[in-house]
This record gives sequence, structure tokens and C-alpha cells, in this order.
Amino acid sequence: MSADLPDEPDVEAARIETARIEDEMEQSYIDYAMSVIAGRALPDVRDGLKPVHRRILYAMHEAGVSSGSAHRKSSSIVGETMGDYHPHGDSAIYDTLARMAQDFSMRYPLVDGQGNFGSVDGDPPAAMRYTEARMAPIAEELLEDIDADTVDFKANYDDRLEEPDVLPSAFPNLLVNGSSGIAVGMSTNIPPHNLGEVIDATVHLINNPDCTVEDLMDHVKGPDFPTGANIVGRAGIHSAYKTGRGRVRIRAEFETYEEEGRIVINELPFQENKSRLVERIADDVNEGKLEGIRDLRDESDRDGMRVVIELKRDAMVDVVKNQLLESHLERTFGVINLALVDGSPQVLTLRETIHHYLEHRRDVVRRRSEFELDEAEDRAHILKGRLTALNNVDDVIETIQDAEDRDGAKAALREQFDFSESQVDHIVAMQLGSLTSMEAQEIEDEYEEVQARIERLEEILTNESELLGVIEEELLDIMDEYDDDRRTSIIEDTGTVAHEDLIPEEDSVVVMSNEDYIKRMPLSTFSAQNRGGKGIIGTDLKEGDSVSSVFVANSHDYLLCFSNQGQIYTLRGFQIPEMSRTARGKSAVNLLDLDSGEELTAVVNMDDIASDEIDGTRYLTMVTRDGYIKRTSVDEFQNINSTGIRAVRLEDGDQLVDVEVTDGDRTLVVATADGMSIRFDEDDVRAMGRSARGVRGVDLQGKDTVAGVAGVDTERHSWVLTVTENGYGKRSDIEEYRVQSRNGKGLIDIKTNDRNGQVCAMETVGPGDHLVVMSQTGQIMRTPVEGISIVGRNTMGVIVMELESGDQVACLDVIPREMVTDASEADVDLSESPETELE
Repeated sequence: MSADLPDEPDVEAARIETARIEDEMEQSYIDYAMSVIAGRALPDVRDGLKPVHRRILYAMHEAGVSSGSAHRKSSSIVGETMGDYHPHGDSAIYDTLARMAQDFSMRYPLVDGQGNFGSVDGDPPAAMRYTEARMAPIAEELLEDIDADTVDFKANYDDRLEEPDVLPSAFPNLLVNGSSGIAVGMSTNIPPHNLGEVIDATVHLINNPDCTVEDLMDHVKGPDFPTGANIVGRAGIHSAYKTGRGRVRIRAEFETYEEEGRIVINELPFQENKSRLVERIADDVNEGKLEGIRDLRDESDRDGMRVVIELKRDAMVDVVKNQLLESHLERTFGVINLALVDGSPQVLTLRETIHHYLEHRRDVVRRRSEFELDEAEDRAHILKGRLTALNNVDDVIETIQDAEDRDGAKAALREQFDFSESQVDHIVAMQLGSLTSMEAQEIEDEYEEVQARIERLEEILTNESELLGVIEEELLDIMDEYDDDRRTSIIEDTGTVAHEDLIPEEDSVVVMSNEDYIKRMPLSTFSAQNRGGKGIIGTDLKEGDSVSSVFVANSHDYLLCFSNQGQIYTLRGFQIPEMSRTARGKSAVNLLDLDSGEELTAVVNMDDIASDEIDGTRYLTMVTRDGYIKRTSVDEFQNINSTGIRAVRLEDGDQLVDVEVTDGDRTLVVATADGMSIRFDEDDVRAMGRSARGVRGVDLQGKDTVAGVAGVDTERHSWVLTVTENGYGKRSDIEEYRVQSRNGKGLIDIKTNDRNGQVCAMETVGPGDHLVVMSQTGQIMRTPVEGISIVGRNTMGVIVMELESGDQVACLDVIPREMVTDASEADVDLSESPETELE
């Protein structure tokens, strides 16, 4: 019979689709890969968090586990996160929670942990039932305003709750705390950074939307790891910020004690396991790969890290140090700045990362303002109804009394006064006590405040600059609250320098001519003489050439070289060729990229900036020939290109004359070529950026020009030294120069008659200092400053250097007493100095 029945459709067969297995496998793998990429392994560029981090913080927020609450058992937090938002294993959630509490893993920990959360030795955290946690204060900034409709929400895994797609993130967390993860076919490795530097760069991008990566790198110096240590060289940083990929060398921070034969390690590279490092060093010593080590101890405690390496008596400290650097104390951090942008993975430059964050914050602030505007308008509507009711209180009360019930009263009020439904609800609910004049005044005051708030919110929503101003203000508030000092230092990569360690440290005199010839000579070449001497030949000048600058430096010093055109260059002392007194020197074109007519007018030693004798911020105080003065923080000069950078903006025809290192508390004395001087406090000149021109320091008369500036520490024993072009000079106590207001004409400092000529320099000198004076024809003389008489202002001075006819003093520099080590040079008989009449 079955053969006579009509064919019935095969339902199961109809649901089967034919597909090529390779196509199905390819698509399935792509779907899996994208799920891992977007749902687990990569952070979002907007808040810098992976889903598991975001869900833990949101679960703590919903549970009320804030920075002000009591600590909660970690197992409770893990359970709520797993049950409500993250349906994965509890160990993965707890590992993430523990890492967010580790101050050696996170630059700014997002979780405040209580208990054992692991150590830099690789010790694992205690079980979650033994530890407690709560949000750190800075984590709450990531969740700020999340309840003000600032971000989109989506259903959780079982459609029972909602979770945020992204957090509002009041600061650029991706850069600040970094991230690492391995997805399918790609990985990310973003280093942490200093919060203040990142916010400075973000604010700079707000105010300069067309800025480049190089501009932002003036603010973001490089990664700032929680474990400190040192970044070697800047090439890897530049590559990472410009391309999104780079290799950064991290070197441990250590100290060498040659006399004790000891090396002490204080900081390790990021993610370095201290216990394993000690074991590897010990293994290399036992296997004979490391020689010269007799003992190795880990003396670290709660106060900090300290690994002590004791050397054998005959071991060379430098050799052992280099072996340790080669095999143990350096590692490479491969930067891969990969993050999700609109759900897709992208490798981002520094500028792109900050730009995407700003776009997110712009959307957050706009949505928050719209939310608050709706609330404010609703409140204003209610207050307006209450004010109308108070202004017509007798009629309102009578209308309510004549109504049969509450609904009738509401209907009558709507009809008589044109109230809305929400207004009559509040009016009917008003108590008799609110009818007093004081209550009415409070409602009027609140209504005015709400109206002002509405106007402000509407201004933010309609004016893009106001909205960006709100973002900038909130970022700066966060920086004020959480910013701290940089932990990771950036040191120069000296590996490419020609055997710097083999170059002896030697104090030198550097001479440069107007034709850009430069050389250095040992300071010991020039013995100290009595003042009034002729000196000795210091350089062989080409016909028509003359000396432009002379300065004293150590062969290993880092020098900041300022030119008359307002540019600043960097130079190492040993890069300057060492030559004899009678040599001409080598062309400086291979050392400094000077333009035609550009010459050095001032040199600042980095040791002066880093001196322990100066506390707080250091400034470079610059004066120009036309009387302008400017102070700029030395932090503005961290990244100087080989072609130099702008130090001061000059007006047409003006030139940079002199530069002093100051600390904010100095008294400044500006000298002019015609012998005038003016003294004022350093804080009369506000600190400015590199591109600023400065402010008026002295009111120059006629064709007078500025000759120099002295920054005097009034708490130290020092004098102001003035030297004229004809070789005369004097020392004066600072009390001789009364304090005036900036931009005054000043007082007479020294007479500039035919005998003296014009002033060529002013310096601050102290006991034991020596002076190096050089003439335009190349004569150089060294003399103790205490051989130059101490006299008051408005005097002739005494002869400092005897010059040949037609010759003049070109420049001078001070040899600090620390460099005056030869007793025979320090103890010159000053009684034989030729006298000159003092007036």
C-alpha cells in the first residue's frame, strides 16, 4: 500500500545545505578568531580595557564596592562578575583582579587589594577566599557618569541584565596603564605611561588639532614602567609612537662601588622576575660564564629592591658590569600598539591613540550634557509651576478646597492655570509649610540656579570649543589629583659612541671661532696668572677670523649650546676634537648644524641643571641683545634634535646674548654694553614656553645693547663680575645693586670710557673660582677671580688682561672652584698684580 501513497516531503532533508568543507572551516575559524579578538584579548582604544577588566569594575560598581567602602572578599567579587557578566572560569577572573591590584604590574592600580596579591618574585596571589579588594580611587574615574546615559549598554550573556559596551573613562587609560594580550594571529603589547605626560599631550592635541606625533612627544617622553629602571636610547620610542611598533631597551638601575667591589641592583626591567634573575646569575657564576663574583644576596624588603653582587678582590668592576648588562640586566620590550577601533583591530600611532580617545570623551561629555539638560529642564518646569502657584496661592487654595477630590483639584488647576500634569502633581503634594516667604525665596533661588545651569549646558552642546574646554578642565583636575613623578628614566644609548668609556674624564677649555672652527684643550694647559697678564696663545686663527666663544667643560659633560639666532643644540664634551694651543681646530659643521652667520653665545652644562644644590624646578633664563628676558623650564628641552630646536623667538635683528641656570629664587642682574645694570627678582619674569619671545628686562637707551645676565644666589657668598672689552673689570657685592622693577633704565655699573671700552660680559663668581679670558686674536689668560678688586658701582675697575693694540676681549668663562684642583694654580700670589687707580 505504501507504494500507492503520494510522496511526502522529507522535512529533515530540506534543512540540509550543501557546503564545501574548506569554506565552512575557513568561515568558522574567522568567526572564532574575531570572537577572541573582540571579546577577550584586545583592549578598546576608548577605555583601554578588555571585556574581563571592564566587567570586573562594573560588577564592583553595581555592588557598591567603591574606594570609600569596606574591602570585599575577592571570591564574592569574582562570583558576581562570573554570575552576572563574564561566563568564564573563576581563575581567569581572579587572575585579572589580582593583576589590577599589583603595583609592580599596573602603573596606576585599578584595584585596592588587601592580602597577598603576589610579588615581583613571581609568587602567586593567595586563594581568592583569603584576599579582599575594592576599587582604587582612580578606577572610579573610569566609571564616572556611567549612570548619565554616557555610553551604550548591551544585554549580558543571559539577557537578564545589561552591561556597558565601554566605560566613560575620564582619562586615557590605554596609554596610562598599557595592555598586553595574544589573540588569534595577532597580539598587543602597549607599555604604561606617566599620567601627567599623557594628559599634557591630550590637552595639547585639544588645543592644537593639527599637531604631529613629534609635537606630542615633547610631552610624552616615553613609557613609564611601574618598576622604574631605565630606557636606553630613544630610537625605539620614536618608532613606537610614529608607527605603532618599536623595540624599547630597558636596563636595570644599579650602582657600582669600586672601592668596596660591589654592584647593587635597585630597579629591574618591567615584568622581570627578580627571583629567577638571581638564580640565572648564580647559575652563570657556577658554570663559569660569569667571572669575578664571589657572593650574591637578595636584600630586598618592603622599603624597596636591593640585590647585592659582591666581587672578588682582583675583579674589574666595569668588566663584570658589562657582562651583567649583556646577559641579565637588559631586556627588550616589543611595543605593539594594537587596539580595537569601532570593533576592528588597528595598529595606532601615538596621535591616533589620543585622537580616538578624545572622540570618545567628546561623545561622553555631549551625552552627559544632554542627560543633565533634560533633568534640568524637567526641574525648571516643576519649579516654574510651584512659583506660579505661590504667586497665586489664594486662588490655588480656593480651587483645591472647592474640588470634590484630589483628581478634581488637579483638573481644576490645569484648567484655570494651564499647569501640566507633572506640575499639578507637585502642587497638590505641597505642604502648608512651603507657603512661607522663606520657602518661596528658596524656590526662586533654585529656579535661577537651574536656569543658569540650562544656559551653560546649552552652550556646551552648541559650542564645540566649550565642550572641548570641559574635557580639558576635567583632564587637568584628574592630573592634579593623581599625577606623580616619572619612575623610568631615559638614558642615551652610548653603544654607538666610539669607546666613550675609554676616553678619560678631563676638564677642558673649548674655543670656537666666527668661522666655525672648534677644538678643546686640557684645562691644565693654562696655568693661573696674576691679573693684568697677557696670557698665552690659545688658538691659531685663519686670516680674518676671530674668537667667538670660550667655555670650560669636562670631556664627558652633556652640553646645551645656545646660538645667537635663538637655537639650542646638544653636544658631548668628548665629541669636540682635542688639539694643541697652536692648532686652528676643526670645522664644527660635523658637530653642530649651524646656519651661516650663526655662532654660539652661551653654553650650559647639564651638570649645572642636575646639581643637588638646586632643589625643585630648574629654569634657563635667557636675555637678548635688545633687552628681552625669558625663563623657560628645562623640561621643555628634553628632546633636542640633531638640527637643534628653538629656544627663544627673536624679533627681527635681535640676538640671544646670554643664558643662566636659575632655580626660581635667584636675583637677576642684567648688564648693558654702555655700563648700565638693573637688578630684579627672578619671579618678576614668569616662566614661558620655548616659542615665546619673553618680556622686557631693561629699558635700553640710545644704541645701547645687553651684554649679559648674572643669576645670583643671595644666600651664598658670591660676587658680580663685570669685564669690559679693553680688558678691565671689577667685582662687586650684590648689595651694591638695589632691587628695581623689571624694564627700568637701571643704574651705572661700570664706567665705559675710552680706557675701558664697552662691557662684554657679566658673571656670578665665588671664592676659589678662576676666570678664563680670551681675546679676539686668540690670546687666552687664566686668573683667580679674587685677584680682581672688590669695588662698588660706577667705578673704573682694574686691569684684568693686558691686550695688544687693536685687540679686544672676545669672551670669558668661569672655572668653578671644584675644577681648580692644583694647589699651585689655586695659590697664585695676588700681591704682585699691577694696580690701576680705582674711582
